[in-house]
Amino acid sequence: MLTKFETKSPRVKGLSFHPTRPWILASLHNGVIQLWDYRMCTLLEKFDEHEGPVRGVDFHRQQPLFVSGGDDYKIKIWNYKQRRCIFTLLGHLDYIRTTVFHHEYPWILSASDDQTVRIWNWQSRNCISVLTGHNHYVMCAQFHPTEDMVVSASLDQTVRVWDISGLRKKSVAPGPGGLDEHLRTPGSTDLFGQADAVVKHVLEGHDRGVNWASFHPTMPLIVSGADDRQIKLWRMNDNKTSSIGPSHSALNRDAWEVDTCRGHYNNVSCAIFHPRQELILSNSEDKSIRVWDMSKRNCLHTFRREHDRFWVIAGHPTLNLFAAGHDAGMVVFKLERERPAHALAGNILYYVKEKYLRKLDFTTSRDTAVMQMRGGSRSPVYSMSYNPAENSVLLSTRTPNAENSTYDLYQIPEDGDSSHATEGKRSSGLTAIWVARNRFAVLDKSHSLIIKNLKNEVTKKLTIPNCDEIFYAGTGMLLLRDTDAVTLFDVQQKRNLGNVKIPKCRYVVWSADMSLVALLSKHLVTICTRKLEVLCSVHENTRVKSGTWDDSGVFIYTTSNHIKYAITNGDHGIIRTLDLPVYLTRIKGNQVFCLDRECKPRILNIDPTEYKFKLALINRKYEEVLHMVRNAKLVGQSIIAYLQQKGYPEVALHFVKDEKTRFSLALECSNIEAALEAAKSLDDKDCWEKLGEAALLQGNHQVVEMCYQRTKNFDKLSFLYLITGNLEKLRKMMKIAEIRKDTSGHFQNALYLGDINERVKVLNNCGQSSLAYLTALTHGLGEEAEKIKDGIEDADKTPLPTPAPGARLLQPPPPISQSEQNWPLLTVSRGFFDTAIMAGKKAEGVAAAGMAMEDDGDEDAAGWGDSDLGLDDDGEDKDEFKDAEGDDEEGDGW
Repeated sequence: MLTKFETKSPRVKGLSFHPTRPWILASLHNGVIQLWDYRMCTLLEKFDEHEGPVRGVDFHRQQPLFVSGGDDYKIKIWNYKQRRCIFTLLGHLDYIRTTVFHHEYPWILSASDDQTVRIWNWQSRNCISVLTGHNHYVMCAQFHPTEDMVVSASLDQTVRVWDISGLRKKSVAPGPGGLDEHLRTPGSTDLFGQADAVVKHVLEGHDRGVNWASFHPTMPLIVSGADDRQIKLWRMNDNKTSSIGPSHSALNRDAWEVDTCRGHYNNVSCAIFHPRQELILSNSEDKSIRVWDMSKRNCLHTFRREHDRFWVIAGHPTLNLFAAGHDAGMVVFKLERERPAHALAGNILYYVKEKYLRKLDFTTSRDTAVMQMRGGSRSPVYSMSYNPAENSVLLSTRTPNAENSTYDLYQIPEDGDSSHATEGKRSSGLTAIWVARNRFAVLDKSHSLIIKNLKNEVTKKLTIPNCDEIFYAGTGMLLLRDTDAVTLFDVQQKRNLGNVKIPKCRYVVWSADMSLVALLSKHLVTICTRKLEVLCSVHENTRVKSGTWDDSGVFIYTTSNHIKYAITNGDHGIIRTLDLPVYLTRIKGNQVFCLDRECKPRILNIDPTEYKFKLALINRKYEEVLHMVRNAKLVGQSIIAYLQQKGYPEVALHFVKDEKTRFSLALECSNIEAALEAAKSLDDKDCWEKLGEAALLQGNHQVVEMCYQRTKNFDKLSFLYLITGNLEKLRKMMKIAEIRKDTSGHFQNALYLGDINERVKVLNNCGQSSLAYLTALTHGLGEEAEKIKDGIEDADKTPLPTPAPGARLLQPPPPISQSEQNWPLLTVSRGFFDTAIMAGKKAEGVAAAGMAMEDDGDEDAAGWGDSDLGLDDDGEDKDEFKDAEGDDEEGDGW
């Protein structure tokens, strides 16, 4: 039993697998229904409208619905997309034990402690039939997968089979015979009309109450489990085939008991048929799950729990998955591993399918059976090791009891005649692997290493460190695994050459030249060198399934639901999603060759652009990167984040469409031109401020001017005009400050310009008469000073100050030359990509953004005109600029 997923919860009474998604419903004894994703091991949803235990639950095959029934006598139909109960069916008078949907009709079947089985139409929301006849609690009721039949099990010690074809005809559904048969016999109903449901068989044989009964998916068989601790197999005469089974002379009935499976030592809670194999699965209050051979009726496997009684078991409709509910939760499991054993030799893939060893030639896609293998083992082949020199193969088979494991040594026939079984040499051993042309190593049940020759004879025995599995590692070498490490072991020299700590390694994948190795654990991929020096490791949330190496040294691997890649520097990502797990055999270009769980070879198309792009960046193959940037559809946040993280924001810039991201990337790689374009599109105050800062650092004062204009940052703009010597625009800033009634700004601009009259005017207007008088007198403006003195009404009360002796005129030095062009710009080294892409644009005749600015400065200085002034946002500012222009006709930039 291979446990795939376990939950801890109150007692699980009902289970149902979703037919297509990796979901399972578990109904609990505390009234909650849980919806789990068993692949991702996460709880998706909880539904808790029932009062008391919920015993029955079932998914609909097509609709996003499930049905539940509980001890509150209610049947609830839920829509899991809407996450709510959409309606409730009332009618049962006691606890409801099971609820199931019909596979075709809009019907629900329910079994209850009120001793009835009811059929409901969930579309009309009515009870359309009540099946009465049991005289104790009805523990279980199921529809037949294809026929118009129902089976029910009751504590009255009987199993009843009901014919519901009357109900189907009444509902005017043609049924299995088709519409022709239905129309051919329209008057088949008798005088009083046909009963909806009639008892076809009453199966008596159990000595205690029967807890479960279910139909076989394809054969006319029923299995039942009861409190007498027995599982019984029943056959119905389906009238289409002759009766198979025990020929009792006195048995003329249409249904009879075939045999009994004994072994449980407490009540049997549930028993079902395996959907694809001749097996019966049962579980019991004796805390065990048992698997029975249907033909021999003997117990093959028993799986026990310490403290928890089992209550229910369910099988997946299409996959080899089962789930069992117990006192402390549930467990999802497989009976056997589904990984096909395979080995690769050049362009040939050898793999095992059913009783045959098959060969697939990748170059011609020819798939042939090369030999039939010896039978005698129920267990599938666990692993394979191929020897191209001798054309021989070792097949290891694991049994539930590892000590009974065996391996077979086969010489593959040259003629390819696969009609008769080839005689192989079988011996006991856990794993057998070729270590040389004519030698192979066997890990025996005592975990010691034996070297054997082609005749399967022991040539030497080796004592090795603690080891529970061996893997191939080239000629004369082995990888030895213990619980938390893998060791490289030289078989000839009998010594360890390397060691890596890794939790229970399950599979080993070597690159073609044996220079790299990937060690796969349950949730970990570790990539190492030949000497087991770790290069990187990738942790996964779901199980790692298989892997293969790309020609370029990238490791491609699968998890339960993805194909992924890992590069030796630690970069990793998703290539594509998978519906079902596959096992990779090799990769060529954009095709992945793999085997599925049915051992069918498949070819999947992938897009390797992402990892090839990253690899080219890592290896500094910039022409290749440039080619991909221009031609490939590389999009997505992950690739942008990757480029930023690795220090290539300029590359990311070339395939980002979102302006906000473009802006931040452009700033990061100091590309002011691209940032300016993005800022214009965004027109956001925050962006303009950031751009202004970045441009100032580079000395690009023309962009700075534009940014200050857009953000209406008048103080900074005035100072910028001062330091660039642009007195014309500084005068304009002074006029704007006056219009805006910004006294402080007005005075500041007057100070920058050395305009005494303006400063005196400002001080006088804002009531600072003393300062105005002092300023005028100090700067030799006698008339102005007198006017101010006359204007002060009460000069006695407010004595005016006298200038200090020797006070000098304060005049700012005039600018030597007006700096219209940008200052010498900060050197921003253009990367390979910028240069190449600009060259490309030039070649196409498109001028690169901002290049004109650097070539022709005078033209640009006049270019920051009204069109770029972001001051037109509100009417007030717009008028101010009109006034300013009216006063001064000469300003070319405004």
